[in-house]
Amino acid sequence: MSVHPALRAAFRRLPAVARGPAPTVFHTARFHTSPPTQNMRRQTVQHNSSGKDSAATSRGTDFSSLDIFGDTPAPSTSVDMCMSNGFRLNNGVQVSNGDGILLVGGEAFSWRPWTHREKRLVNAKGQWEVDSSAFELLGLVWPRPDLLILGLGPEIRPLSPETRRCITALGMRVEVLDTRNAASQFNLLATERGVDDVAAALIPIGWKDEVRK
Repeated sequence: MSVHPALRAAFRRLPAVARGPAPTVFHTARFHTSPPTQNMRRQTVQHNSSGKDSAATSRGTDFSSLDIFGDTPAPSTSVDMCMSNGFRLNNGVQVSNGDGILLVGGEAFSWRPWTHREKRLVNAKGQWEVDSSAFELLGLVWPRPDLLILGLGPEIRPLSPETRRCITALGMRVEVLDTRNAASQFNLLATERGVDDVAAALIPIGWKDEVRK
């Protein structure tokens, strides 16, 4: 995916794989059920001395067999950790300079949607609002993801009508969550549906308006 020169100030592609040893992985959305206990395992039917089968014993349910994504590898751009000043991804890449991240098409970009709003993301009405340029990169992607998951930092806020219109004009649905839950939701849906169908735009959980430099 190429990035237009005019967008490089707002979006910077992050490396596909981190250099050096990979950090300890802390998945935010890997769902594994516990293995069945000894009492839950399937019991074999015993034959008595007369050759007749004994009564079948009750069988427990192997819940691990219901976890259809248990053996599916997480995407390389899934979020392993949300930090106050950044993120750590499954491929070992870490952002710790206060930037947000935009995850689309299996790639990760640094994201600074506050660039054109004097380092503020909340308008006078208490709504989350960014300039339309914050989503310009999504306009270059084809096929475009069906869903954009927005992580607004430590808490959820309503989107301003202008920001919502900007996203829907791209032909995308939007789901608004706090960043921790947004990262978990992205991990789950990207594993289920693939990274081409779901994108995420996440603000660090330590974000506060008017404290950026």
